[in-house]
Amino acid sequence: MPRASLTPTEFDDLKGRYDSTAVRSHSIDTRCYVDPRFLQIEREQVFHRSWQFVCHEEKLRAPGSYVALDIEGQSVVALRNRDGELRAYYNVCKHRGHELLFGEGQTKRITCPYHAWTYDLDGALVTAPRSEHIENFERRDICLDPVQIEVFCHLVFVNLDPEAAPLAQQSGALASEVMSYAPDLADLTFATRLTYRIQANWKSVVDNFLECYHCPVAHKGFSSMIDMDTYHVETHGIYSSHMAKARSGANSAYNIDNATVTDHAVWFLWPNMTLMRYPGRGNFMVWRFYPVGPEETWEEFDFFFETAEPTDDEREALRFIDEVLQPEDIGLVESVQRGMRTPAFNSGRYMVDIDGSGMSEHAVHHFHGLLLDAYKRACELESV
Repeated sequence: MPRASLTPTEFDDLKGRYDSTAVRSHSIDTRCYVDPRFLQIEREQVFHRSWQFVCHEEKLRAPGSYVALDIEGQSVVALRNRDGELRAYYNVCKHRGHELLFGEGQTKRITCPYHAWTYDLDGALVTAPRSEHIENFERRDICLDPVQIEVFCHLVFVNLDPEAAPLAQQSGALASEVMSYAPDLADLTFATRLTYRIQANWKSVVDNFLECYHCPVAHKGFSSMIDMDTYHVETHGIYSSHMAKARSGANSAYNIDNATVTDHAVWFLWPNMTLMRYPGRGNFMVWRFYPVGPEETWEEFDFFFETAEPTDDEREALRFIDEVLQPEDIGLVESVQRGMRTPAFNSGRYMVDIDGSGMSEHAVHHFHGLLLDAYKRACELESV
């Protein structure tokens, strides 16, 4: 199948009046938020070339443990082999392409549910029923195709691009930042997952996350808990950091009187992920935005606490996120998506300030710059 591409003229039209300096720049054209063609470009040039979250390392600690996942149409399985080493493979049998493992669990070998071809945890073919009748069938030459895998801040990631640099290398100082705010991350355990189906392009969801210009207007409860005067946003390579202090005293979000964590510490990691530490007890969250279609997004929000059973305060925080904060944001991005379908809007200005406050939209500008880099790669395919 030919790879999706853009002509230089199409790329220039899409870029429009985007400028590398945010205070001079307009946002990118809304066609990439509504035209189905761009989703295929993003699958190939963004998702299939970037590091994607699998799970906390606790889920793959035991030999034989595995997690299967889909990366925009590509089935992958991550596992720990018998020697305790992490491995990842395309999750398809080398016989007829049937998927091998589903969900998560524990296994000693990988057996295809279609014809029972069986592989060991290092990807080598062990048995293929009736293969003894086949000429020139060399079992030792058949193995599962490997995928890059990495543990980063006690979280497991995979990357379909065999030439991609390690996440630790690509992300610069991110690991040291995360671990300085969440030194207990290795000891936290999975507690729960919230999921949402949103009628908006995945980039609309990311854009909304990357600025708090809307927070005092649209998130009264959140803004009562966070000291907006301390909110600061910085951009770095493939991530941005969003930091603020919690307010002291009562708020209308959730109770933090007994909080041992008093920072709102959040990182956006290109292209579709946020790593978060909210005020409360020891905690960490991993939030992902997956495109389902050009105007539909699937969100997964994993919570890791000191114990698998949330405390009363943590349940209150979960209710606030699920019943207040998320509905507020979903309403915003779905309205924006409807607005992008009209001829009345195709680009806007970034509201930025030189101090990098939470009210500034320079992190949205940064994200759009990374998107344009990906679109430029698709443009270069046109000339090959």
